[in-house]
Amino acid sequence: MSKTDKIEKIISRLQSRIAEGQYYEAQQQTRVVAARYTKAANWDNAVDILYNVAQSLLKAGQGGSGGDLSVLLVDVYKQAALKPDSATKGKLLTLLRLFDSQEPTRKKFITELIAWSAKFGEYPAGDPELHHVVGTLYADEHEPYEAERHLIIGTKESAEVLTRMEYEWYKQDESHTAALYAARAVLPYLLVANVRAATTSYRSFVQKLTADNPGLSVENVRGSGSSEVRIFPSLPLLNFLGLLLLAVQKGSPDLFRQLKQKYGSHIAEVGAWDESLELIAEMYFGIQRPRQGNPLLDMMGSMFGGGAGFGGGAAKKPARRVEAPPTAEGLD
Repeated sequence: MSKTDKIEKIISRLQSRIAEGQYYEAQQQTRVVAARYTKAANWDNAVDILYNVAQSLLKAGQGGSGGDLSVLLVDVYKQAALKPDSATKGKLLTLLRLFDSQEPTRKKFITELIAWSAKFGEYPAGDPELHHVVGTLYADEHEPYEAERHLIIGTKESAEVLTRMEYEWYKQDESHTAALYAARAVLPYLLVANVRAATTSYRSFVQKLTADNPGLSVENVRGSGSSEVRIFPSLPLLNFLGLLLLAVQKGSPDLFRQLKQKYGSHIAEVGAWDESLELIAEMYFGIQRPRQGNPLLDMMGSMFGGGAGFGGGAAKKPARRVEAPPTAEGLD
């Protein structure tokens, strides 16, 4: 019997246990067999067994047992120093999609797979594709805070998913709060130096807003070159966000200062934007803030600690300057 046939026979036997309702027995036997192959550094066999049995348990509605083996699979990835690629990520994403949204072990599985991709991949905050899928799942489940944490550092497709979620959330609130929800995508994207995603998000939010409110007063103001900003007389803070993006793209400290002065009273009413804007001023315009730490680290810590703020505590590393894009994209 070949090694492949032997592994297939083991998997088949374990899946038979599951079909018979012997879920715990199948889980425990899988752990024993996988441990034997892991000890022998036979990573392929350990992965095959854990992946297939975990998948069968999850399909059988056994989230706890299937989740346990899924987490163990990530641990084998770590021991084998496997890198994130289409095959390794594909297995994890297949399992992730089989979890029930209320299964407690899913959160641990997500934490572990992101940590694995951060350690063995090229992205220190974790693989963007994994973040995108996780964030999209949370968005579909109406878990905005969890979704935001992942979509902000996801793929180029994440901006549209995040904006759609924020806009649907906004529609449940008062009409004048539009900018507060748009900012939940625009400001964090700027804070992680993703100007393109911030711009995409702003455009998408404004397009949805104008499409749903044909009677909303709007003026198109053209700047230098091909840049154009939509001005909403009744929504000053939304105007500020659009003009802020224009200032970032131009790399203009003077324009930024003018905006802060013009919209200062409105920004003060929000309050929660202050530290984000201080860091944006330093990152994009070289305007130094009082040296109290690094709100970027605090913002990221808050995002990944379960909060949704852009706030600040104490850290040490100064913010780096982010150069403006060579050509400014319009905000129409």
